[in-house]
Amino acid sequence: VCGCPGPRVCGRCRRAAYCGPEHQALDWRGGGHRRRCGKCDAGDDSVYAIPEHNEFLFPEYEILIEPEEPESPDDSSVDPSDEQGAADASKDLKEQELGASSSETFQSLDEETLESMAKHETEEDKIFQKFKERIAAEPEQIIRYCRGEGGPVWVSGENIPEEKDIPNCLCGARRIFEFQIMPQLLNHLKVDSLGESIDWGTLVVYTCADNCGDGSKYLEEFIWKQDFSAGS
Repeated sequence: VCGCPGPRVCGRCRRAAYCGPEHQALDWRGGGHRRRCGKCDAGDDSVYAIPEHNEFLFPEYEILIEPEEPESPDDSSVDPSDEQGAADASKDLKEQELGASSSETFQSLDEETLESMAKHETEEDKIFQKFKERIAAEPEQIIRYCRGEGGPVWVSGENIPEEKDIPNCLCGARRIFEFQIMPQLLNHLKVDSLGESIDWGTLVVYTCADNCGDGSKYLEEFIWKQDFSAGS
């Protein structure tokens, strides 16, 4: 029912095939096999046609791959003094709003705690802002591919792996960054229909630096999941 090879069959009708017990249970519970099981003639398989399982089958799309355009130069026609003035005004307004809305909340916190919170929030804001600026040209991108050059675009300063966190390939060679899966993909997968929705900030895939294997088989690689924040 999922498109994978189905070596196992229903123990009652011996007609419906499954890749494993999990999808058999889903088909029985919500796919309608409970109603269809054993209700067809010996030579009629039409009742066992592959159903649409919106519970666990993701929609299929074509992925279009395009090179990333270089960043555009700054617009020299803008007066720097005007730009600085607007930035200062925005900063003042933000500080006023912050002071008005949070003075009571922070009243009981000591100065050291406040300074630590402000510094952490500022660094997180910078990293996330850099992430947004990098993908702004193509906000619907679902994959960023850049094997062996540069690195991933992180959504947070937390939970970034160090070199020791990336295990070597089964052949013994180290693994290097190849591509990352962006959170925009969640919009296309329609995961909100699942009982327990899935979520991520970015999924970073590391593959063998020596590209081992002859290309005729699948090889196990390593994926690192980063959320938007440690508490999400």
